[in-house]
Amino acid sequence: MSATFTHETTLFAEPIFSIGSFSVTNSLLTSWIAVLLIVVFSVVLRKKLKQIPGFLQNIMEMIVEQGLALADLVTNDRKISLKIFPVAITIFVFVLINNWIGFFPGVGSIGFVEYHEGHNVFVPLLRGGTADINTTLALSLIAVVGANIFGIVSIGLWNVFNKYVNIKILASIPSKVIKDPMILVTAPIHFFVGVFEIIGELAKIASLSFRLFGNIFAGEVLLMSMSMIMAYGVPIPFLFLEIFVGVIQALIFSLLTIVYFTIASTSHDHEEEHSTAH
Repeated sequence: MSATFTHETTLFAEPIFSIGSFSVTNSLLTSWIAVLLIVVFSVVLRKKLKQIPGFLQNIMEMIVEQGLALADLVTNDRKISLKIFPVAITIFVFVLINNWIGFFPGVGSIGFVEYHEGHNVFVPLLRGGTADINTTLALSLIAVVGANIFGIVSIGLWNVFNKYVNIKILASIPSKVIKDPMILVTAPIHFFVGVFEIIGELAKIASLSFRLFGNIFAGEVLLMSMSMIMAYGVPIPFLFLEIFVGVIQALIFSLLTIVYFTIASTSHDHEEEHSTAH
């Protein structure tokens, strides 16, 4: 009598093995593979750099130039773009590989069977990293926290602190209240805007992580559903669609990272002077 098992598409990543008390999931294993591919490719490319570029070097230089030009459209400053671009392109490549790696043969279909809650369950050995909310949440934290650190380096800790807790505007009330009595109204409003800035930072983390996770996870479920309807032919158009979606999502994530870094590097004093000038 042959053993039967179920294969459930879960929102969470399944544990594969443990290193001490640290549990390694199938999505984490896939992310490690993605990092290894990036490191190997970078080392190989670095060793092949020449004064007269070859085909691969030409392509990479073109990608870097176009990427910097795209970053310039956001930052309007090549110096800032050069500082932000290494982070943005790294996130783009990592997200893109994780988006695409779920479509490779064997990913999601090669694994093992384990006994769980009264029945045998198939656990895939590999799962797309960005199809796990933990991976996308970690990437979002890197983008948002990294942007605030970049802001501290660019405009100083005090300016970043005042962005969220605007003590400066409250301290200016005694000196400006005679000339401008409306400051008694506007200053508290500006102060409480900082509270919304904190909420906004948390919203950035949530929107970045859930947008990427939702699109990639839904794509994998769609492909699996189409494959169950008909294994050959039917899933192919959806496969090309998801490949395109993978590029778009990686691009959106990296561009939003550039936006967050650019905003963080601009002080509120500069924004107020700019708006006053207009």
